[in-house]
Amino acid sequence: MVNRRRAAFAGAATVVFLLTAGCGSSEKTGNNAQGANVQPAGDSKDIGTGYGSDYGADPAGAAKKGEPAKELAVRSDGKLGQVVTDSKGFTLYRFDKDTAQPPKSNCDGTCAITWPAVPADDATASAGIKPELLGEVIRTDGSRQLTLAGWPVYRYAMDTQAGDTKGHGVGGTWNALAPDGKKAGQQPAATAQPTPSATPTQSPVNDISLSVTDNDELGKIIVDGKMRTLYRFSKDSAWPMKFACLDACLNTWKPAKPVDKTKVRGVASKLVSTVTRPDGTKQLAIDCWPVYWFTGDEKPGDINGQGKMGLWFAVTQGGKKAGAGS
Repeated sequence: MVNRRRAAFAGAATVVFLLTAGCGSSEKTGNNAQGANVQPAGDSKDIGTGYGSDYGADPAGAAKKGEPAKELAVRSDGKLGQVVTDSKGFTLYRFDKDTAQPPKSNCDGTCAITWPAVPADDATASAGIKPELLGEVIRTDGSRQLTLAGWPVYRYAMDTQAGDTKGHGVGGTWNALAPDGKKAGQQPAATAQPTPSATPTQSPVNDISLSVTDNDELGKIIVDGKMRTLYRFSKDSAWPMKFACLDACLNTWKPAKPVDKTKVRGVASKLVSTVTRPDGTKQLAIDCWPVYWFTGDEKPGDINGQGKMGLWFAVTQGGKKAGAGS
């Protein structure tokens, strides 16, 4: 009987896997090393795959609020190629009835309800966008609107989730913005020719697997290629490597897949690594901590997993626990 109990306990204990050489953590594991008989942190049933068809957003989404764009990003669209988005992944647009030289907005009144102007304040450029292309224009109401290559910048109220491009082509006058301020989907002839010097190891800026986004509550946090918030579990451990989220826990918390470091933006490459789980599968690690996405996050930018059971935390740009002071 005693032997059976010992065997049962051993089977339930957290499986320990040592990291490969060079992967350590400056953080103390402390209570993080505990993990025997770990139960799922939160409801263990499958509460959704995350970012499915039922997005659950207001039809106008974040667009109608006139929020600052913060750090502009370049994303890939299957039909349009490179398009510019705000820090939360919402597509940005230009209007053919505006002018770029000099900058002037001709979208006011009811037009501005459907096409909210993007404020000029707190806007910065990321890789793929030249900072000198950013500017501003004074609107008829006296507010300052962001411009890109002189073109006033807008969101579309019917884009309900990050990555939507529903505004492109509306009325034959609205177009998603390309990184150079031109209309997305219309590659300039000067860059249409093959580039012999291009190397296969160089990652294009429109194929990002890991990046940083600005969250109003938590600041800069790490998201995957689908703009899903990534989390770390305090009962895991970075050194020695321990995985405490096993079995039923994985119905709710999904291990993030490893990424190509050339497709990472905003996160120091030294913080990005790959670890091997007890079942032999590979998992992304940030600062040697395994990271997960939460099935309870229904749309990009959600942080519903933050603080769950006091054990789950979004990951900051520096690899720390967001909102936890560490």
